[in-house]
Amino acid sequence: MDEIPVVILCGGQGMRLRELTETVPKPLVPVGEMTLVEHVMKIYAHQGFKRFVLLLGYKGPQIREYFLSDDFKRKNPEYRIDFVDTGEKTQTGGRIKMVEDSIESETFFVNYCDGLSDVDLKSLLEFHRKMGKIATLTGVHPMSRFGIIEVEGGIAKSFKEKPKMSGIVNGGYFVFNRKIFEYLDKDSVLEEEPLMRLSKEGQLAVFEHDGFWLCMDTYKEYEMLNDIWNGGKTGPTRVKFSKPPWKIWE
Repeated sequence: MDEIPVVILCGGQGMRLRELTETVPKPLVPVGEMTLVEHVMKIYAHQGFKRFVLLLGYKGPQIREYFLSDDFKRKNPEYRIDFVDTGEKTQTGGRIKMVEDSIESETFFVNYCDGLSDVDLKSLLEFHRKMGKIATLTGVHPMSRFGIIEVEGGIAKSFKEKPKMSGIVNGGYFVFNRKIFEYLDKDSVLEEEPLMRLSKEGQLAVFEHDGFWLCMDTYKEYEMLNDIWNGGKTGPTRVKFSKPPWKIWE
């Protein structure tokens, strides 16, 4: 497998998860028996990508200490992990810009620490190379926060409880060419000017993923992911799974 690094954004404060992140950084919030970012790393490692660069910020020393522990290294001896302190207040694009000199490969992955998915990373990488663009993001169909009602003549014809939305949103799981650094500076917000400019220039490809994807952005999503992990026995998940859909390493 190609030695392609996986850069993971681990520096945010997780403001919408303050019930948990006052004491624990978001990447270390537990989902079942592992931390959130471990699940993301497992998704990559199972598909052959085991070199990680963790971009630290908020409570960075806690994250570093966790992954340097003998217990973690004993369970995951094949992982190669580098840590980069990018500051507590740095924006997403600025954090990525800070690793420009340490990323040697022409192509590399970038992801957030909080989106769990059964995405096929090899297909994503192949798509990126075929499209020949500077950047590729994985487009997903999120679940609606609300039930959708179809109305005709003032009468409800159907009611769908929180269906998948037809629109596509940014699900992370990026592949970037090194030219991405030309679009970033120390103050960049990746999701704003850089991606907008790439889109205008026809340099942003979208790999559509119709499978499972769920981001832990709120306490309710924390409950949902843990409920899915526990087989739908502990919380609000309505759809039952025989196993967590993102647990593709088994």
